[in-house]
Amino acid sequence: MEGQEKESTEELEEFEELEELDKDSLLKELAEHGYNIGFGAKVHFATYDTVTKVPGMVSLVGLLIGVGQLAYPNYNYSTTISTLLIMVSIIALTMSSYNAEKDEYSKIGTELTELFNELKRIYYKVKNSDQEIFTEEVKRLREITNKYYAISKSNQIFGSHWLAHYKFFWQHQIEWVDEQKEFKFWKDKIPKSFLWFIVVMALVAWAWYLVFIKGGTTC
Repeated sequence: MEGQEKESTEELEEFEELEELDKDSLLKELAEHGYNIGFGAKVHFATYDTVTKVPGMVSLVGLLIGVGQLAYPNYNYSTTISTLLIMVSIIALTMSSYNAEKDEYSKIGTELTELFNELKRIYYKVKNSDQEIFTEEVKRLREITNKYYAISKSNQIFGSHWLAHYKFFWQHQIEWVDEQKEFKFWKDKIPKSFLWFIVVMALVAWAWYLVFIKGGTTC
C-alpha cells in the first residue's frame, strides 16, 4: 500500500514538472496572477498605512477643531462637529486591534511585491523568447502562486481594498498586466463597493439632518 502511494506521489510530481503551456496561454496566466499578487500586495500595504496613519490624523484634526471651537465658542454647528469627531475617534480606536500585526502586513506586502516583480521578469522573458512551449517558467509560476496563497492574510481593515485600487492602478507600474487584462476605468479601476458606500453615506447624512437637526429644531 505504501509502495502504491509513493508511486502515485512520484507520478504527480512528474506530471507537475512536465506541465507546459504555449506562449499566449502563459502570458495570460502570468498577467492574471500578476494582477492578483500585485493587488494583494497593495491591500496589505493599505491596511498597514491605515492602521499607522489614520489614528494620528484623527488626533491632529480633533486637536485643531478643539482649538477652533475655543476661538469661536458660539459657532452654530459646534455640537454637530464635536459629535462627528467623537464618532470618527471611536472608529479610529477600533483599528487598535491591528496594531500587534501591523508590521507583519508591511512585511507581507513587501514579499508579495517581490513576487510581483519576479512575475514581471518572467513575463518579458517569455514574451521576448522564440520558444512556443514553456515548462520551467510554468513550474516557477506555480511556486510563486503557492507562496502567495500561503503568506497572504484574508483579514484586512475596512477600506483597504479601496486604497489598494489607488495604489495599484495609479501608483504602480502595471503596463505588462494591462497588456493582457486591458483594464477599463469604471469596470476595474473604480471599486463599485466604494460608489455604493458614497450613496449609503449620503443617505445617512440626509437621515441625520432630518432626525437630529431639522427634527431637533421643530421640537
